[in-house]
Amino acid sequence: MASELANHFAAIDMGTNSFKMILIRTNPTGKFLSINRHKEKVVLGRGMNQNKPTITLESQQRAITALRKFTHLLNNAQHVVIDPKFVATSAVREAVNKGEFLDKVSEAVNVKVDILSGEEEGRLIYLGVLQFLPVYDKTVLTVDIGGGSTEFVVGKKGVVVFAVSLKLGHVSLTEMFGKCWEVGKMREYIRSVVFQSGLVEKVGEIGFEVVVGSSGTIRAIERAVWMGYAQDLMTGVFSHGEFRRNWKFSRNDLNNVVDNLCESDQKGGDDVRRNEFFKRRSEFILAGAVLLSEIFEILKIDEMEVSEFALGEGVIAETLARCCRDYDVNVNARWRSVVRLATRFNSDKRMKSASQAAAIAKEIFAGLRKYDEVADHPNLCMPSLGAKDLEYLEAASLLHNIGQFIGKKGYHKQSYHIIKNGDYLQGYSVEEVELIALLTRHHRKKFPRSDYSCLHFSVDKVKEKFIILCAIIRISVAVQQCLHLTFQRLETIDCPEGFKLVLSKLNDRTSLSNHVQLAVEDLEAELNLELDQFQQVFKKKLSVVVSLSS
Repeated sequence: MASELANHFAAIDMGTNSFKMILIRTNPTGKFLSINRHKEKVVLGRGMNQNKPTITLESQQRAITALRKFTHLLNNAQHVVIDPKFVATSAVREAVNKGEFLDKVSEAVNVKVDILSGEEEGRLIYLGVLQFLPVYDKTVLTVDIGGGSTEFVVGKKGVVVFAVSLKLGHVSLTEMFGKCWEVGKMREYIRSVVFQSGLVEKVGEIGFEVVVGSSGTIRAIERAVWMGYAQDLMTGVFSHGEFRRNWKFSRNDLNNVVDNLCESDQKGGDDVRRNEFFKRRSEFILAGAVLLSEIFEILKIDEMEVSEFALGEGVIAETLARCCRDYDVNVNARWRSVVRLATRFNSDKRMKSASQAAAIAKEIFAGLRKYDEVADHPNLCMPSLGAKDLEYLEAASLLHNIGQFIGKKGYHKQSYHIIKNGDYLQGYSVEEVELIALLTRHHRKKFPRSDYSCLHFSVDKVKEKFIILCAIIRISVAVQQCLHLTFQRLETIDCPEGFKLVLSKLNDRTSLSNHVQLAVEDLEAELNLELDQFQQVFKKKLSVVVSLSS
């Protein structure tokens, strides 16, 4: 873990509804950055008999197809991924033919799958939540609704006080009570399972300060509340120049969503609006929402916070805790607030782009810093760059496109206003927030004037660093936006003429041809403005090279 190259991890969650894979870059202290996410709707639990749960042959084939895709992506990942973890949850846990299924998986894709108990799944979900929300010191009730089960965990300071898994999931409930007129029976069944489990008494005895929901179903409900699914008008609007999304919803909000879903089911036919809001989850969202509304009523929950991180991130946190002695589950509160803000306003696609830009920025920063430390460069006037400067750069790169949620026109200005006025970044000083916001504001369009008169920092050294970071983020975002090729790595190399930005493409050496050179010329043409700005700031030329490697 001392090596910067050995910091990429992957977790594959083989759920009852979807198989999900996350790729994460982290460091030994636990700073998370999601590099990529992939999701396949396998519906492993479809057609499972409740009396004798069996994974059907069709479901097994869908599962193996998804796992082959994931392993192919891992084998061709841009970075070496350390010991990817495959975990299976409710459907595999309960299946009478799980041995046969796992044998087929092992034969087809040669991976080892860990079947998690319900309690272990809940513990890992709680660990994942702690990587996203600043609730380490609070007594937290975590609720995660999956396709075949729902996990309840009460934890504090990273320690699980109580955990239980109930056989209540949105896929299994849909299979049992698939029609809108059966919602009453569904509610009765849910209440029966919950009360017989002893959950109510145990949670009542321990108590909780905050409730967190972490599943895809709960995130979909939060998004529906925020976007006004149960109302005629969108609720996420500007207020006094600020765009608010608190990632919370109340019991009343949830009940409005349930009522609207029931009304949609009663109308019959294909509900376009419902499909637009819930997409592939639309088939199971009614059961998930009804289940959650019963949980709210039974446990007397008034409000729920929502975590973007869950089981996958918990699996990686567990891996880090075992292999990194410096790992602390509660570090990097500042960075977590950056990630929360990025995920609040970015779609998965925009989040992926932002993560790529951050990775490129880190590579360029490292190259410049190394050169600054070892080279004799009288013509390169650059203040010493430190770890905090990299933190500001990565934060701005991850947040540069959040304004696109409002619209593409002038989105860099909207990104600035959200960061500056939203009180989202925790642990940063006012000047640090201003610096990060200004980096997003100036990552495109007009470059800050060389006299710094547009900047309001009190120290000239901060202004000088800002201009350097601005040049880096502009190059990073521009490179990310015009990736015509599949790149393996990005590095900066000092040369007599200046710096070379080396972009490598995985390919057979024999395929080197004119079209590759043409792609390089096109790339340099698209980067012309940013390359000129780099030369103005660093007094050295930056050229782009694309090399092929087998």
